[in-house]
Amino acid sequence: MDSPLAALGVSTPVLAAPMAGGPTTPALVTAAARANSLGFLAGGYRTADALAEQIAEVRSDGVGFGVNLFAPNPVPVDPEAFRRYARTVAPEARTYGIDILGTGIVEDDDHWSDKIDLLLSDPVPVVSFTFAVPEAAVIAALRAAGSLVVQTVTSVAEAGLAAEAGVDVLAVQASAAGGHSGTLTPQHIPAPVPLTDLLGKVRQAVPLPLVAAGGVATPADVTGALHAGAAAVMVGTVLLRADEAGTSRPHRAALADPARRRTVVTRAFTGRPARALRNSFTDRYTDLAPAGYPALHHLTSPMRKAAAAADDPERINLWAGTGYRHATAEPAGQILQWLASGL
Repeated sequence: MDSPLAALGVSTPVLAAPMAGGPTTPALVTAAARANSLGFLAGGYRTADALAEQIAEVRSDGVGFGVNLFAPNPVPVDPEAFRRYARTVAPEARTYGIDILGTGIVEDDDHWSDKIDLLLSDPVPVVSFTFAVPEAAVIAALRAAGSLVVQTVTSVAEAGLAAEAGVDVLAVQASAAGGHSGTLTPQHIPAPVPLTDLLGKVRQAVPLPLVAAGGVATPADVTGALHAGAAAVMVGTVLLRADEAGTSRPHRAALADPARRRTVVTRAFTGRPARALRNSFTDRYTDLAPAGYPALHHLTSPMRKAAAAADDPERINLWAGTGYRHATAEPAGQILQWLASGL
């Protein structure tokens, strides 16, 4: 593999993407490594202490791994728009006895500095970022500590910014990706550029190794991305039903439900563009949700947790990329090996 990943012992160029909020577990990351791949712990929505526990768990398995963080890129919500949206979705939360009308606006940075301090004091093999490009000094410090630094980008312009900041590798994410888009401008919905086209444009503009992400769900997708110039691919949605994933029961069931026929890009759950299986919540609120991250995430989070516990798929974020039909219930290592079978 023509990339720094080869030095980490990665011989299967199909990596396991970080999936925050539960699906990525230490067991999933370890399973990827044992398939000669690389998995990323999802640091998003975790405290530094909780992330440190997961790092220790994977380290105890003696495998290589990465850690992904959400870099701060707040989209401050308009207070009146926030209150209006809270009133609009309040009946959904009341289904579970939750009153969100008094919820304050939370504009936090997801424990950013604490997690950077952790990764500098206890370095890991790979650190990746999404949502924003960190300051060059942060990237330089992580590289000096021995970490390979990967940045998620969704356009040629973003790739240029990441290269200027000093990252080692670009994770080029197409709009077909499940969950949150890594776009640096979340006020806008990313353009639906095919992954191979996006790879070609970034490859021409920036001389860094590329990892392809977004809608990769079959061996043909893998070979297509590699032929378009990627050194590796990264998959998430296709692992959501894996034995080792921490995906909720209703989310797993929805991915396998033949009645669910399409995905949508929505701000309804978090105030930031994210691709999910269509459900009642996206149908009702996608057009009504204001931009506002992380404020809307915190607003709807209690409802989503209660719905997941109640096996209710209509009030949870069923994150999924366009290749969700290929998500299978089997060991993660088998899924990754199948994806690499065309190489």
